[in-house]
Amino acid sequence: MRVLFTVPPLAGHVNPTVAVGSELAARGHEIAWTGPASALAGLLPARARILPAGEEAGGREIGGTYAELHERWRDLRGVGALRFLWEEALVPLARAMVPGVTRAVHSFEPDVLVADQQALAGPLVARRLGVPWATSASTSAELTRPFADFPKVGEWVAGQIAGLVAEFGPDGKGSGEGSRDGSGEGGGWDPRFSERLVLVFSTPELVGQAEEFPSHFAFVGPAFGARPAPPDFPWQRLDPARKRVLVSLGTLNQEAGGRFYRSVLGAAERLAGEVQLILAAPAALIGDPPGHVLLQERVPQLELLPHLDAVVCHGGHNTVCESLAHGLPLVVAPIRDDQPIVARQVVEAGAGVRVRFGRTRAEELRDALTAVLDDPGPRRAARRIQASFAAAGGAAAAADRLEKLL
Repeated sequence: MRVLFTVPPLAGHVNPTVAVGSELAARGHEIAWTGPASALAGLLPARARILPAGEEAGGREIGGTYAELHERWRDLRGVGALRFLWEEALVPLARAMVPGVTRAVHSFEPDVLVADQQALAGPLVARRLGVPWATSASTSAELTRPFADFPKVGEWVAGQIAGLVAEFGPDGKGSGEGSRDGSGEGGGWDPRFSERLVLVFSTPELVGQAEEFPSHFAFVGPAFGARPAPPDFPWQRLDPARKRVLVSLGTLNQEAGGRFYRSVLGAAERLAGEVQLILAAPAALIGDPPGHVLLQERVPQLELLPHLDAVVCHGGHNTVCESLAHGLPLVVAPIRDDQPIVARQVVEAGAGVRVRFGRTRAEELRDALTAVLDDPGPRRAARRIQASFAAAGGAAAAADRLEKLL
């Protein structure tokens, strides 16, 4: 069969599709991706087939505005960050991608379209053209009814989605099918949730088992695929006499971490005899670190994780799941978007400790690190989730479910 992945230009959303696409290709299926081509070229394997969508909107290249959008988004929090995400990023990206995704469907003629939850153009086009489609839920936050306690916010998000459906739907009307809309209640058609298959790259052991999900929600666990060539790393500097902890705020949040990094260095000073920190951060924000802190602007994260004892991160779904897949407990400092929800999942599962990103003191961070390194509880919980990930099947399980759609 032919499978078309529709993705935004974000590594955490592209990575699972690379793994699933590789598995499908190994089974003889034909694979392609559609999205902003200039950005996807740096995120996909060298020989990946990319069908451009979303490079232009209103006569300007969307790809050229990503840096500008990031600069404005970087310091936003809470509802302000959410409004920006929808009004300045997701909705404009969907509008920009619809023409290109339409061309991609006509030229590639997919049997199945797999759409990331933040690439809303995919479902809009698939529904209009009658192509079977599945959801790629690269973060589990949308599955947990995130606005149940904030109904006005949920109604606003639902309104943004309804506007897109009305603008690009085949008849300008929702289908009336029940779905998980922004308010957390059943309602009109929601392009974030396929009615046929939702691939969830997590498991109930992390997401939480209190809520029942429909049978077409397939919890396949993380799917790890090939990544761009990892940066050089001074492996010889890893200290076997100390516990090793990675500190990473992901690729998009590093510049916002100045104050947090100072707390990290303070915690490192207090734990110098016991812990080696591997700090993934811009050198300009750190200066000259002490000898027991290994500073690298980029690290080969998947290759590094087997050599670690714990991870400090911002609650990005990819980093959290990659860490737990290696049985590593976490200290989570969420910043915005889905990160507080993912952090809550980690804490409720017992696999880590949450700290405040903007106000964490060195002492608080030291205590959190001591807790996940010395208390066996977080490590046991992390290993329980690790086992659930392994049992879920990852990319192979996702490919199995996609094959059954036809």
